[in-house]
Amino acid sequence: MQELIPNYAELGDINVLLNVKGFCILDTSRVIKWTHCSKEELDDLSTAWAALPRDKYLKDGGHYRRRRHSSFIFENNALTQVAHRAHWQPLDYNALHGGIERLFEHVLEATTSKPAWHKVICTLAGTASELHGNINAKWCIEAHQFRIDTTDGIGRPTPEGAHRDGVDFVAVFMVARKGIKGGETRVFEASGPLGERFTLNESWSLLFLDDRRVIHESTPIQPFNEEGYRDTLVITLRENHFQNPAD
Repeated sequence: MQELIPNYAELGDINVLLNVKGFCILDTSRVIKWTHCSKEELDDLSTAWAALPRDKYLKDGGHYRRRRHSSFIFENNALTQVAHRAHWQPLDYNALHGGIERLFEHVLEATTSKPAWHKVICTLAGTASELHGNINAKWCIEAHQFRIDTTDGIGRPTPEGAHRDGVDFVAVFMVARKGIKGGETRVFEASGPLGERFTLNESWSLLFLDDRRVIHESTPIQPFNEEGYRDTLVITLRENHFQNPAD
């Protein structure tokens, strides 16, 4: 199947597209300008995906997902890492893995201390505040490092299928793809018939979406020859509170 090229947005159209369509896609060059990161800083951050631990919570019996997870708060233009906490989603948003507290290994300090890490998350939070019309908004942020590999022959980036995450905004950065086919991204209106399909191939290209308005998924990956993998950085932003079982 031929890969579909994303319809990349201009930087000046980010807020308009989020308001009109519920999502936008940026290529690497625009991510660099938007986040004020250099390509070298982003490439340096990419090295942090080389040694992620296996996800022990997969309910489909697979061994294809590696990940780390940490949480942050952005408030008063400052980013602060919070005490390590479990990742939790209600069953309404994740029928496969929702309803349980999943405590993953934290993102390493050697990663969170890199300049690009701070710049990327603060840019997302600042834009989220603009979109909500509140420059003083408090954002509860979860950062997920993912590696989906083809250990099992097929790797599933979204084993739960098309979904929402139960937050306000979701950013999916394509960190790296190696030796794979598939991994097509699909974004659909949450309450309508419209949608788009595309494949993120560029390292540090971005899908940024309004989780209240659209659902998303990525198709399984397969290796071309030997084992391959797909690395992503997923950042979720929820105003005021983290999701937790008491909600």
